Amino acid sequence: MAYNGAGNASDPHFLKKNMNPSAADQIVTETFLDVRAKLLEIAATLDRVDRCLDESGDPLGSVAPASGRLGSVANDQQEKLREGIRILLSEGPDRAARLQHLFSRPYQADWRETMKV
Repeated sequence: MAYNGAGNASDPHFLKKNMNPSAADQIVTETFLDVRAKLLEIAATLDRVDRCLDESGDPLGSVAPASGRLGSVANDQQEKLREGIRILLSEGPDRAARLQHLFSRPYQADWRETMKV
């Protein structure tokens, strides 16, 4: 079923009813500029980190990471970003779920006491 203008490709209900190549075309077309801007922002951030470290390393980590030059928190965050990039480059329909899991805290049964809620 081709898109007839009666829905929005970012709406999950629209997507469930319209999973076909023309719906995929619409998703790419509607989100292209926003996604491109986000990718450029990621690339610029990685470039700034590399310049600050005076390193021209590969942001995907195929060269030795600069773990000795970043503080421990920043190093851990950088490693999570690298893993996130690997998830984005992987195959499968669950990349968003895997990214969410990567950046989520582990479940704690006593979270209410810990968060004072």
